[in-house]
Amino acid sequence: MTKRIFRSVLLAAAAVLLACIVLIMGALYDYFGAVQKKQLREELALAASAVEQGGVGYLETLGGETCRLTYVSADGTVLFDTNASADTLENHAAREEIREALNSGYGESARYSATLLERTVYCAKRLSDGTVLRASVSRATVPSLVVGMLQPILLVLLAALILSAFLARRLSKRIVEPLNALDLEHPLENNVYDELSPMLTHIEMQRRRIDGQVAELKKKQDEFSAVVRNMNEGLVLLNRAGEILSINAAAAAFLSTDEGCVGEDFLAVDRTHEIDRAIRAATEEGHSEIRIDRGGRAYQLGVSRIDANGGEAGVALLIFDVTDKVFAERNRREFTANVSHELKTPLQSIMGSAELLENRLVKAEDVPRFVGQIRSEAARLVSLIEDIIRLSQLDEQTELPTESVDLYALAKEEIAPLARQAEEKRVTLSLTGAPVTVSGVRRLLSEILVNLCGNAIKYNVEGGSVTVTVRDGGENAILTVADTGIGIPEEAQPRVFERFYRVDKSRSKETGGTGLGLSIVKHAVQAMGGEIRLESTPGNGSTFTVILPKMKK
Repeated sequence: MTKRIFRSVLLAAAAVLLACIVLIMGALYDYFGAVQKKQLREELALAASAVEQGGVGYLETLGGETCRLTYVSADGTVLFDTNASADTLENHAAREEIREALNSGYGESARYSATLLERTVYCAKRLSDGTVLRASVSRATVPSLVVGMLQPILLVLLAALILSAFLARRLSKRIVEPLNALDLEHPLENNVYDELSPMLTHIEMQRRRIDGQVAELKKKQDEFSAVVRNMNEGLVLLNRAGEILSINAAAAAFLSTDEGCVGEDFLAVDRTHEIDRAIRAATEEGHSEIRIDRGGRAYQLGVSRIDANGGEAGVALLIFDVTDKVFAERNRREFTANVSHELKTPLQSIMGSAELLENRLVKAEDVPRFVGQIRSEAARLVSLIEDIIRLSQLDEQTELPTESVDLYALAKEEIAPLARQAEEKRVTLSLTGAPVTVSGVRRLLSEILVNLCGNAIKYNVEGGSVTVTVRDGGENAILTVADTGIGIPEEAQPRVFERFYRVDKSRSKETGGTGLGLSIVKHAVQAMGGEIRLESTPGNGSTFTVILPKMKK
């Protein structure tokens, strides 16, 4: 702006200067021309009087220093000329000033030279004898004056331009300085030109409106950030160029990066071919989905194209952890298959035995054995169905009535019936610890004790031992069932709590059981807000530790 003001002021000054020079020179030229013409008339009058009295002799005594005098007869013949020989001059009858003088007594005219650099003014007066006396004088034209005065004019122009430039620079700075010092954060507090008041008022209104919009936008952005940050699902927003605009913690964990990757190309953060292909598919078709296994967990990615203003604005990636869903689906399939198998095996045995009895193919002395087998398999079916019902009830996660239970007294009560089973296996069963009161479901606590102690006896070695310990763990009660049995291989330990899972299927058939005991234990512990842990070494036995919250006083 300073340069524009400087140029404007300088151009204005130069234009005014040139206009002044032109006007002044024009006025002076006209003024001196009028003075010269007046003097010419006066000199002509004096010369005419002298010629009337002295004739041509008077003219011969004159020189042509002041003006040129020409004496012409009535027919236009030049009789005398102060600057040239009369014989060399042509007839002047056709000259304008001569014609006017002959007709009216006085005539004037002006003519330019061939180069237009000189202008000659003529005045003619008719004498009493009919002759005409003409006086003429030459003067320079405006162009010739300009050419003659070019050097001083240029010097004046240069000096004037330098002075104008200095003043224009100073003036432009003084004009712009208050503008540069404007406080646009507080427009109405500025003390500047009155002409700027409407603009500053408008700026203040715009500033307040913008501040309100920025505050509202920041509020919405904070709300969006808070929602996205606390999402369990991962969210990544990409622009059209594939650069990351936003990423939450869940997505950063999935991509093994952090929120500092905003602004980077997505391919620089993750080069998984499947994800890149899904992004391309979403860009072309609008949406795509893929499932990826990463870090031992299953993820489902939904990729959607974002359209704005009739064109593509970017891509949004939603990352869902579907591990539990996949695990539940696998368990459901395995459970269905296992239930079908576990129900089919005893039913086939029952049907086979019943068919033999029905067709009288069994000897009389063998009938009790077959009837006993049918009863045994039927009891196995009932036990299996009861376990399935218990698991279904635990899966529903219905709130069960809790009560204050002395875990040590309950353990003593539940292991007593197992003493005979332990004696048959030649396994020592013992209880140690101290009374601890927990808040739980007595029926579930009984099932936990019976299942853990029963398994410890079943899978123990002859002459082994099972030790049940109840102790106070501060805020929790700790129940430990340790045996000296065959132990569980490390690769099988993560799956022992799954339904129908058996470490040694051949041994399980010998020992009986439905394969749901530990699964019931795990779900029962979780239903009461507890935790179960397993430590086992093949050949050195297993230790199951149940941690339950104590009864609050």
